[in-house]
Amino acid sequence: MGKRYPAEILSPAEVKALLAACDGTSLTGMRNRGLLAVLWRGGLRCSEALDLRPGDVDFGGGTIRVLHGKGDRARTVGVDGQALDVVRAWLGARQAAGIGSRWLFCTGAGDRLSARYVRAMTARLARQAGIEHRVHPHGLRHTMAVELVTEGWPVTLIQQQLGHSSASTTDVYLRHLHPAEVIDRARARTWA
Repeated sequence: MGKRYPAEILSPAEVKALLAACDGTSLTGMRNRGLLAVLWRGGLRCSEALDLRPGDVDFGGGTIRVLHGKGDRARTVGVDGQALDVVRAWLGARQAAGIGSRWLFCTGAGDRLSARYVRAMTARLARQAGIEHRVHPHGLRHTMAVELVTEGWPVTLIQQQLGHSSASTTDVYLRHLHPAEVIDRARARTWA
């Protein structure tokens, strides 16, 4: 608590390994993989992802509606089809198991996941994946932001995706991430 760590961006291989560390056959593994995909490709804060409901996902439009962003500001973010496919698989498995919940990412009993669980789960999966540096949910948001910079997105669009109140906030955020040092690591996005 109160400690500040340097931002640590995941390489494409590390993201792939983190997602692959989720057991693709168990409900928990499918849920965790879907959650990690949304944190990464949506650039959501952990609390935003945990507040999502199934109806917030527009599979046809490739978007997710974040109703309770920072400062309680709503926004709609773009999410690629591969991330949405992972979420769709989780929802199908969840429905087949008879798990009803108002939360998109829920426990087997339908309860909301805690941020504490997500932080511990992310660190555990990173160890299983052989990632040697610190990995946490917000690091996936950092990774996505750097990927958008390297793909040439304008700061104003990155601002909207991240839900920052101003482009100057996004500029400071991106400068903090030192994207020049990680461009080679973040250039080629790959999926499992």
